[in-house]
Amino acid sequence: MVVVTHRGRPEGWEPDATFRFVDGIEAAVAAAQRLAGDRIVEVAAGDVGGRALAAGLVDEVRMDVARVDFGSGRRFFGSVDAQHLLEDPELLQGERVLHLRYRVRR
Repeated sequence: MVVVTHRGRPEGWEPDATFRFVDGIEAAVAAAQRLAGDRIVEVAAGDVGGRALAAGLVDEVRMDVARVDFGSGRRFFGSVDAQHLLEDPELLQGERVLHLRYRVRR
C-alpha cells in the first residue's frame, strides 16, 4: 500500500510494515507501479483519486452502486477543478449492486 502524505512515516510505525509513505500523487502512482509490476494499480476515490484523475494518471474509473441512504455524502473524486470526460460505461448487474466501468477519454 502506498500512502500519500506530506508528514512522512508516522513516528513509531512498524519498520517492517508493507506501507510506503510518499509526498505527492505522481510519486505515489510511480511507487505503486513499481510495486505492482505488470499487475493493475488501483487508486481510491476521494481527494487522492481526484488528484490522480486530474494529473492524467487514471485510465479507468470503476464504481459500485448499491442502494444505501446515508442522508449526506461526499463527492466521488473530492474537489475536482476541471472537467474530465469518461466513455460510456460498461455495466454489470450484480445482486443488489450495479458495477460500472468507465474508460477515461483522452
